[in-house]
Amino acid sequence: MDLDYLYSVAPYSLSAKDKHKVLTGILKELTVKHYKNCPEYAKLLDVFDFNSDQISSYYDIPFLPVRLFKLFDLMSIKKEDVFKTMMSSGTTGGLASKIFLDKNTAASQQKVLSKIISSYIGPKRLPMIIVDTSAVLKNRKAFSARAAGILGFSIFGTERIYALDENMQIDLKAINEFIEKYNGKKILIFGFTFMIWKHFLKEFMSANTYPDLSKGILFHGGGWKKLINDSVEPKVFKQSLQDHLGILEIHDYYGMVEQTGTVYVECEEGFLHAPVYSDIIIRRPADFSIASFGETGLIETVSVLPISYPGHALLTEDEGVIIGEDDCKCGRLGKYFKVLGRIQSAELRGCSDIYAETI
Repeated sequence: MDLDYLYSVAPYSLSAKDKHKVLTGILKELTVKHYKNCPEYAKLLDVFDFNSDQISSYYDIPFLPVRLFKLFDLMSIKKEDVFKTMMSSGTTGGLASKIFLDKNTAASQQKVLSKIISSYIGPKRLPMIIVDTSAVLKNRKAFSARAAGILGFSIFGTERIYALDENMQIDLKAINEFIEKYNGKKILIFGFTFMIWKHFLKEFMSANTYPDLSKGILFHGGGWKKLINDSVEPKVFKQSLQDHLGILEIHDYYGMVEQTGTVYVECEEGFLHAPVYSDIIIRRPADFSIASFGETGLIETVSVLPISYPGHALLTEDEGVIIGEDDCKCGRLGKYFKVLGRIQSAELRGCSDIYAETI
């Protein structure tokens, strides 16, 4: 697999034609690998009379419904080679996805995440505020989706502080001391969308104190369903952070524990972008045929990173629309798109929606 080539190029540097060729080769090899090493995956593909010779494009690779990872332990490695287990969020008492990583897969995820985020913040690490509690990292062997996000983004921080204590209360003293220490310097802020709104911005508003975070670069993801239910649209979210805390650089991102490391980050034009390591396909719900650009449908995500488990082609429970490819005004190549929300029948799930995760 030509992963070394992808690791050597910039995250948004391949044209549609070049990216399609590279991804097809890698994802086809991954399909064959998982077919040989994951019996459950092989049984599923046999239903479709799988033949790797018929794959001329990664669009042809059979996709798995993401919910399968809640129901089955799918892995293409030996149990003794499991280095880390990732757990998705879920409703209270509901099932969680279990993703099994070996050391190679975990290292690849971290490498790709680093290249993607560094393309936005620059090559140097920054002082960092994590809008969460350190208690979420207690289980170092089996990580929740929240913990995985925190751990993944933590590598971009020099000094790191947690904005919330174990009771999910804001630590104003620690935040104010941090801001005073790095006054006038660029800082990184990371958290899940709903928590940033409820436990960060709203708490500053309640205390009637508004620190200057105009040098902050904010990355946030997940939790939109709760905010929209509370009539907080993305524009309101951004504008409120700008008005009260002065944060001008705000990047939403789309990702899932089933393809950790592959994140689709929002650009300056307000669109999510597919990097060279992954892509999205929009499929029509009626027959799963490929939708046209501008047409709403179910989001399929493909990624070269699921090496230890068959998660390289997944049909999500989210709706989205591709706006275009290789011609976004931000200058990044690749598809750019919007996520419109969870399909109506899907289980409520989100990294920050549920506090009942182990923290």
